[in-house]
Amino acid sequence: MGGLDEFPHLNPAGEVHMVSVSNKEDTLRRAKAEGRILAPGDVLESVRRGMTKKGDVLAVARVAGIMGAKRTAEWIPLCHPIALTGIRVGIDIDDEGFVVTAETETRAGTGVEMEAMTAVSAALLTLYDMLKAQHRGLVLTKIHLVEKTGGKSGDYFFAE
Repeated sequence: MGGLDEFPHLNPAGEVHMVSVSNKEDTLRRAKAEGRILAPGDVLESVRRGMTKKGDVLAVARVAGIMGAKRTAEWIPLCHPIALTGIRVGIDIDDEGFVVTAETETRAGTGVEMEAMTAVSAALLTLYDMLKAQHRGLVLTKIHLVEKTGGKSGDYFFAE
């Protein structure tokens, strides 16, 4: 096992710190994440028909996802605050529940993967909050990075 230089979030004394990205080149970076919330048919149907007790839950969840992406550095202790140049949050309904996707982009010296996954998480948690009165057994699942492009480490595409 090597020294502390293998662990960039630790300083020479072994203490946690935020990694400097000041020497990294600003490049266009994009990320896409996805997650699901499993829900029974009656809940899905009430959302499809716009008959939920709390109004347009999909619109509120999309806004929550956008807000979550913008505040990722406040949620995740060692994330850098970055200027996002784009955030898209989509929500689809299938036979098992809701599929939330988030796409984020920036021109910066660090990536936007955490922002995409935070957007998905915030949207899913908002759906849960708005639909829990109808069914407490909703299950959040499969939150993951689908793809990322840009940056020194190159592109990544999720393969199931």
